[in-house]
Amino acid sequence: MTIYANIDMDMETRIDTLGEPKIESPISKELNGTSQEVFKDDNDCILIELAPETVTEAIRAGKTLPAFQLAGPRRKIYFDPSKLKCALVTCGGLCPGLNNIIRSIVLELYHSYGVKHIYGIRYGLQGFIPSYRHDVKELKPANVVDIHEMGGSILGSSRGPQDIEAIVDCLERMNIGILFMIGGDGTLMAASKIDSSIRERDLKISVIGVPKTIDNDIHMVSKSFGFDTAVDIATSAIKGAHKEAEGYPYGIGLIKLMGRYSGFIAATATLAQQDVNFVLIPEIDFDLEGENGLLTKLEERLAQRKHAVILIAEGAGQKFFETRKKEYDPSGNIKLQDIGLFLRQRIQKYFEAKDMDITLKFIDPSYMIRSLPANSNDHVYCTFLGRDAVHAGIAGKTNMIIGHWNDHFVHVPVPLTAGKRKHVAAGDKLWQTVLEATGQGSLINKKSNS
Repeated sequence: MTIYANIDMDMETRIDTLGEPKIESPISKELNGTSQEVFKDDNDCILIELAPETVTEAIRAGKTLPAFQLAGPRRKIYFDPSKLKCALVTCGGLCPGLNNIIRSIVLELYHSYGVKHIYGIRYGLQGFIPSYRHDVKELKPANVVDIHEMGGSILGSSRGPQDIEAIVDCLERMNIGILFMIGGDGTLMAASKIDSSIRERDLKISVIGVPKTIDNDIHMVSKSFGFDTAVDIATSAIKGAHKEAEGYPYGIGLIKLMGRYSGFIAATATLAQQDVNFVLIPEIDFDLEGENGLLTKLEERLAQRKHAVILIAEGAGQKFFETRKKEYDPSGNIKLQDIGLFLRQRIQKYFEAKDMDITLKFIDPSYMIRSLPANSNDHVYCTFLGRDAVHAGIAGKTNMIIGHWNDHFVHVPVPLTAGKRKHVAAGDKLWQTVLEATGQGSLINKKSNS
């Protein structure tokens, strides 16, 4: 993908700044290479969708183009590192790579820019609220150097909204210049509200997000950290389920993976370990009963091969619980019904009625995956994300996240991505390849024309 300069970017993708950067970056003396190689310009961008052959024509016509600003260090920075105080917070569910992000942010701030005052806010947004009485953790290279080898977050986390004005009060009291928020969609929406309150008070505080979701469903971000590790561990679960299924006549391995609204983990893990016969994800509807239903297809599979493996994302099949009252977690998310246990019971009842003796093993590795350390690929990915988050914040950019698009790390405005999700589409290559690998075909019964 070509990097374009001096493109008049679309208003939706423009990045907010606190003011004009006037301070020469200290990292210019630390890195090898020419100035052009080391530093990025705010006008350097990656086109989002437009075909390259039409770019010249669009520029000549004076049209704005949908493009993302490239991430990376700038020649001039906004904050004086010797006087800067930064805060980090991790929010929502655990995810492989949280400690890696913390580590890379701290090391970049401390060693590349010379920022000595870095604070970790404990237990998510609760840490800003005085009534919770959570302490603040001072972060230095010495106490983050080995944390990438551990799962979870050394800062802890929490769910649920907190008073935005109280959060900004805390930032003001602590004299924070940059707030790094590591979290999912709810965190990004909170980041946008925090930024709005900061502007209303005319404060000079940068808010930089690092998007976190193990489900890989963040809009306008090609891949989120932790996803690679999740797929890696999920393949081990598939291997185990396959061996269990193979070991018994009419053996069935049933695995439930994460994926509330998007089935990227289930679909990708299926292709990484091609021992799966049926994949059920939130985006693709399926029936249980009937000629084309899962239970009929499963019976046919057992008759032919004597064993089967089923992979299901946690958000799939929620239509089977429509009569139940909806409940919500502290973050406002609908509490999903357990499709794994439901499906296990339905499969057992179906084959009991047919007097067919099956052996079903149910595996749910979800929480084990969430709390494990990141693998090598995610570790490298987190290093890029964390360091680019620092470059953006130091330069005075705000109300944005570090994303990955068309093989480049980019700046994405929070309003462009918050509250939206990406999904596995039925016509995409990912799902079509899953269908080829499993041979499951459609699991929806054909409707009668009568």
